[in-house]
Amino acid sequence: MSDFERSADVKELLGKRISQLGLRLEGSPVERFVHQLHREIERKGLKHFKPVCYLTDEWGCPDGQPVIGIPFYLADPKLAVLEKEMNDLEDEREIMMYLRHEAGHAFNYAYRLYVTPEWRHLFGPYNRRYRDHYRPVPFSRKYVRHIAGWYAQKHPDEDFAETFAVWLTPGSQWRRRYKAWPAIRKLRYVDRVVRRVREQDPPVSTGDLDITVEDMTVTVEEFYRRLMRRNGAAVNVALGTDLADMFFSRGRRRKGIRPASDVIAENRVAFTNKITYWTGVKRQVVRALVERIERTCRDLQLYAETGREPEYVIELTAYGTTLAMNYLTRGRFVQD
Repeated sequence: MSDFERSADVKELLGKRISQLGLRLEGSPVERFVHQLHREIERKGLKHFKPVCYLTDEWGCPDGQPVIGIPFYLADPKLAVLEKEMNDLEDEREIMMYLRHEAGHAFNYAYRLYVTPEWRHLFGPYNRRYRDHYRPVPFSRKYVRHIAGWYAQKHPDEDFAETFAVWLTPGSQWRRRYKAWPAIRKLRYVDRVVRRVREQDPPVSTGDLDITVEDMTVTVEEFYRRLMRRNGAAVNVALGTDLADMFFSRGRRRKGIRPASDVIAENRVAFTNKITYWTGVKRQVVRALVERIERTCRDLQLYAETGREPEYVIELTAYGTTLAMNYLTRGRFVQD
């Protein structure tokens, strides 16, 4: 956190409890995205479905509750700057993607679709065990793709939420894009159900909120330190042998070389973006992995040949993606 402690504004924030910051969705920078979501839903003909949104610790929709949780840092510009430095802030496109996805959960719960035989036939049993780590079939056409990775394959409830999000997204052209995919049946189901219930009040119109900002008694610094420890523990893995194969120790060589850590630092955002997109591992964890690779190269004083940066970028992206897929499917980056 030392980079932020230099700023008086951020230093003041770090010591405050999140519950004391007076954060509100109303009037905040993220409110306009909630209004956009509601407009998109209304344009689709859903006149009686308007999910409540609230500020919490992360994106989510409490199990069975038709409400949408939005990360608290999106409600304050200073917190957004801190989040950007710590974990890379969602851009406008990503915010809407997450909102549409969570709206899918909320719609499912509001109209209790998950208890119907047709829903179970298309998506699977709602009560299937929810796992953080799962074994997707990359590029399977039985599932739509919306959020990074293969998230629709994680659980039937996520499959529906992703399908709803694709259906809701303006300009997605889902009929054309998924025409030859088995996933088209799920999209047609969403379209059919919406037409059937669009004039009906939801059987479940309100829901219990999960953790709210008023419940978050930790300080901003404690919140981020916990996050850093969790992500750091996830990537507590020895990478030196692999990286020594890609790069080299300087020895007597002085010309035509540069620190390998510099190559990684220059491409950190690109590495994080691509590995996250193609694996679906949480961005914070991927960023921690990339930073671990950079730190290992620096600690081992590894060097790269100048002029070969494109090759290193390709190799490092492939390497990071392989590690991330291990983590996604097995819960560990490297197996003993």
